[in-house]
Amino acid sequence: MNRLHAYIPGRSGWFWLTLFVVTWALSHYSWDLYKGLDARWIIKYPAAYLLKAETAISQFMQWLVEDATFGLFTFREFTRFIAWLIELPYDFMRDLLIDGFSVGLGNQAVEIAPSLSWIAVIVTLTAMAHYARDWKLAALVGGCFLYLAVFGQWQSAMVTLASVLIAVPIGSVGGLLLGILAYRMPAFEAMLRPILDLMQTVPVFAYLVPILFLFGFGPVAALVATIIYAMPPMVRVTIVALHGVPSEIRDVGVMVGCTKRQMMWKVIVPSAAPTLMVGVNQVIMLTLNMVIIASMIGAGGLGFDVLSALRRLDIGGGIEAGLAIVVMAIALDRLSQAFASRTADTHPVDPDRNVVARHPWLATVLLVAICTYLISGILPAVQSYPDAATISTGSIWSDLMGYINVHFFDTFEAVKTVFLTYLLLPIKRFFTGIPWAWGIIAMTLIGWRMGGIRLALLTGAMTALIAAVGLWDKAMITVYLCGVSVLIASAIGIPLGIFAAQNDTTNRVVGSFIDTLQTLPSFVYLIPVVMLFRVGDFSAMIAVVLYAMAPAVRYAAHGIRNIDPQLIEAGLVSGCTPRQVLWRIKLPMAVPELLLGLNQTIMLALSMLVITALVGTRDLGQEVYIALTKANSGQGIVAGLAVAFIAIIADRTLSAAANRVRKNMGLER
Repeated sequence: MNRLHAYIPGRSGWFWLTLFVVTWALSHYSWDLYKGLDARWIIKYPAAYLLKAETAISQFMQWLVEDATFGLFTFREFTRFIAWLIELPYDFMRDLLIDGFSVGLGNQAVEIAPSLSWIAVIVTLTAMAHYARDWKLAALVGGCFLYLAVFGQWQSAMVTLASVLIAVPIGSVGGLLLGILAYRMPAFEAMLRPILDLMQTVPVFAYLVPILFLFGFGPVAALVATIIYAMPPMVRVTIVALHGVPSEIRDVGVMVGCTKRQMMWKVIVPSAAPTLMVGVNQVIMLTLNMVIIASMIGAGGLGFDVLSALRRLDIGGGIEAGLAIVVMAIALDRLSQAFASRTADTHPVDPDRNVVARHPWLATVLLVAICTYLISGILPAVQSYPDAATISTGSIWSDLMGYINVHFFDTFEAVKTVFLTYLLLPIKRFFTGIPWAWGIIAMTLIGWRMGGIRLALLTGAMTALIAAVGLWDKAMITVYLCGVSVLIASAIGIPLGIFAAQNDTTNRVVGSFIDTLQTLPSFVYLIPVVMLFRVGDFSAMIAVVLYAMAPAVRYAAHGIRNIDPQLIEAGLVSGCTPRQVLWRIKLPMAVPELLLGLNQTIMLALSMLVITALVGTRDLGQEVYIALTKANSGQGIVAGLAVAFIAIIADRTLSAAANRVRKNMGLER
């Protein structure tokens, strides 16, 4: 009897079971209901009640560009001024790294100085790595950039590097200033927080549409999109870092008589510098990610090489450019992490020594730059890596992919068919069959169950807005693809994280693997899946799983490691086996962290899902991509906001669930 009682769900279980059964029944029979009742509104939102948001936004953007004025200048002149401000340093950086300095235009241009030689660039980055940490990092960074030269990716890599070197300082400084303002003014922080939430949930493609409309096609528009995309993490990190400065340090500042400005810039900001550098690292990685994606609106560089290779189905070229992106991402990531953890004791400087002795790497960089400039006149290979010495692996990759496709095509197709038949298509039919009206009611009930009336209103209103703009069907395809991908990513990632938390060797191996996955720009994931599985939902799912798996692993490992050792000890003392300790103590105690990991996995899955529009999905990402190709700002913004609403609903619901579990476990009041 007791065993039977254990299988009877409680009130919460009945709620979820009833909700699922009703949803499944309505999904399964919605078409029959429509036919039987002759009520098309059941499966399709009535056209007469559609919100004309797309048209209104397009008209507003048109007015902004053509008629809006601020009195002394028009909005178009304002955007041109911003473009000019960004273009000046960008052109200088391109001249420094690739084009060389010249005067005059077109055929009349006369070169007055060459760009930095490839040797000088590598030595400079090697010197920075040694300054930040040690010789091992210097060898890694120098080796990565030498790889770019040897394998013929130097020109494109330098275009990408020039964009990164302009976007990162602007994004970091802008984020720092906004963060300081939010720290000083709580009202401004309260106003800024929802904007940051929206900026971090709107898909990257959606950024490109209005910016393309406002700034036109070219590298400057790509830089504007990159800066906007990369800035929010810096703002958040700045707020956290400034609040985290110990009160004792502030007291010291007050006691020595600091003014408000001195307190901020000479006490609080320097004390928060290590945490702020973590934000800079985030800006660098997001910048690199966005610069690659922004190649679609003229950023050029390695991203454009990958994009053009994907369009031509050039397997070898795509993998070569993709590997170059990976190599550059690893080098910049490790370098910025080293600067984040650098302390004054890393390389102590003796103030009594001369300038060259105190700054040997700076002197070396200057010496190499001058020497390579002088020698390049008689030995061109010093200035530009000789084409004859480059190594191309394109044919090797093409042959390898050809071999895999010829010999394993049937196996890949069988795997793909099994997944499509028994997992993807049934779940797709379930979600796309849900009537929009019941979807709104169901999300309202879920919000009420998880977080009360406020969350119910939020989830219900956002779901209703998605239906009211006519994107219900595409939103359900997005939810289906995201749901399947998150399910598989969690099924792989959570056991990996649990295993890593209990074994040091596994932890090191899994940690390196996850670090690598997180370093790769999202574009790169598309290359192998397209080569092996062609286009379609299955390829998109594989790419999303790989991209979104990292948080599931990290949060699972973190949750298991952070369990109070006394609880585990109590379990062992009471006679639990290791398996019982895992299932009855560790996993239940780690549920809040697992839910947070699930939250982050969903966020990454949604952001990647939009990019998989390039491999032929038919969801909201495809809607944004079509808007981008047509420069239709209204369509792009509406579809982007729909994705953001899904992300916000998932974020708020899972956060409420995690808080609820914590309270039930007595971990939080």
